[in-house]
Amino acid sequence: MIELGPSDGSQIDELMELTAQSLSQLEIKEHFNVIKEIGRGKYGRVLLVTHRCRGTPMALKVMPKSSTKLQGFLREYCISLHLSRHPCIVGLFGIAFQSADHYGFAQELVIGRDLFAVIKPKVGIPEASVKRCVVQVASALEFIHSHGLVHRDVKPENILLLDSSCSRVKLADFGLAQKRGTLIRYITGTLPYMSPELCSRVLPEGQGEEDEATAPPLSVEPSLDTWAFGVLIFCILTGYFPWERCTDADEFYQDFADWCHVKEEERKKEKDGEKVREEGGEEEEGEELNALEYEGEEVEEEQVPPLWRKFTPEAMEMFGKLMTPEAGSRFTVGEVRAYVEKDWLKEQPQAPEKDKVNPNASANSNEARVIEDREKPNKT
Repeated sequence: MIELGPSDGSQIDELMELTAQSLSQLEIKEHFNVIKEIGRGKYGRVLLVTHRCRGTPMALKVMPKSSTKLQGFLREYCISLHLSRHPCIVGLFGIAFQSADHYGFAQELVIGRDLFAVIKPKVGIPEASVKRCVVQVASALEFIHSHGLVHRDVKPENILLLDSSCSRVKLADFGLAQKRGTLIRYITGTLPYMSPELCSRVLPEGQGEEDEATAPPLSVEPSLDTWAFGVLIFCILTGYFPWERCTDADEFYQDFADWCHVKEEERKKEKDGEKVREEGGEEEEGEELNALEYEGEEVEEEQVPPLWRKFTPEAMEMFGKLMTPEAGSRFTVGEVRAYVEKDWLKEQPQAPEKDKVNPNASANSNEARVIEDREKPNKT
């Protein structure tokens, strides 16, 4: 797990306090020319505007006070401002305000689509474009983590493209971002990008927030982003979600978790074999261990879950490091750089009709979920 750099996230608290004291009171139409709405979500809206005095085009994120807590707004704005100097993170203008009905802040206008919009269902996007994209996202996440923060919402919808080939991308939306070490007890709703430890904190249906105190707390750590980053890579390479949610009831997730367990056992055997050889064990023992280690490609292929067999062994090694179910054993997002020069996808022969995956079936059957099926946002 990544070690903290010089910042532990405490600067955010100070920045929030200062921003709260100096939060401007203004009405949007008095200071900005509203061109059109360019985004809408549970949080509120994003407006394309120009500043009335300067003429500068901006993206104005506005959140209704009726559904937005002041502390939540301040946290998102201050974290976004604190991180916005990174070239792969959406920039801010340092303008935060409140009107009679809204909180808002101004960010740089990124002309283009989000990553989700260019993923072809059941196909994905070209591997070269994927690699260009994920290296930049990894850089942004490393920067975030080095400042003692965790994004917590890594998904294609929050990656903005400045061109269609993913030569330049920017990570956006810090609405769920928190300081590392923040304790959470429950979440409502799930996304395919959420890690097993997060899915285990889903509030059962019918249970109210007043019951949350009985749940064991989960520390917000960079490993949450690492898992989501791995799922992101799978999605944009294939055009499918790997599963619906990381629970024992999801067959697709369970297949992957079982494979991770098998690979971990193999690594332990390999280490034991190395120890025997270092200690001068009998040659026959060493040969037997080698035979177990290299039984052949067919046996290795059978161990890989069907949905993952389109990936090369090198790519599967990368996924295993980014997405091991044990949060404390996950590598950092920067591990992806060690695999950029390797092939990730095999050449795929045309599958017989009977073996083709039906992308529209539910995750409770033995079928994959196509990427166009969006999940509802979660909240904490």
